Amino acid sequence: MAGRADANRRRIMDIALAELLRDADASMDQIARAAGVVRRTVYGHFPSRDALIVALVDDVAETVGTVHAAALHGVDDPAEALARSVLAVWEIADGYRLLISLAQRSVTVEGIHRRLEPVRLETATVLQRGLDAGQFTSPLPVTALAYVREQVILGLMQAVNEGLLAPEEAGRSAAITALATLGVPVAAATELVARILATGNAAAPDARASDAAVPGSGDIGV
Repeated sequence: MAGRADANRRRIMDIALAELLRDADASMDQIARAAGVVRRTVYGHFPSRDALIVALVDDVAETVGTVHAAALHGVDDPAEALARSVLAVWEIADGYRLLISLAQRSVTVEGIHRRLEPVRLETATVLQRGLDAGQFTSPLPVTALAYVREQVILGLMQAVNEGLLAPEEAGRSAAITALATLGVPVAAATELVARILATGNAAAPDARASDAAVPGSGDIGV
């Protein structure tokens, strides 16, 4: 019984994500109709629309963490590791830009930071390696630098949402900007990012990021 309930919850989340990305103001009624269930079923899993959005954000944060770790795996060069991680995270997060913007109404800034803490800790390790090697330079402590890198991605997501930056340029721009904030010359950062993108896969050469596609739908009880 628990397995069926989990499957139902998963399917509602998948459909809710699709509906919210299509219409950021989608109501619980709309989501229930799209899922082919009565509203009571949706509320049985999520007591409010905000609770549903929080669950979706948790899911995205977990996916981002998995992809980030995969992008860093086996990459010794700090600049390449940072660039690969930004590009890989963008590939996933770009599809959730509107959700992340929407989540800022339902999840506190502190809550978003808490969910991204594992990613920041991994980033800080890479940043420290780069600083120790003299590859990166900054007057900021490494923990603050990890926040800067995080905000580069979140800020550019918002810029794309507001039409200030073309989506197809944003991932590349985020990676180059992240490196530039660490003292890497823009020309060198641009060349490195272009080389990574030329491989067609931002993940580390010996790692494969998890599939972030929305799972297929199944039957759900009402």
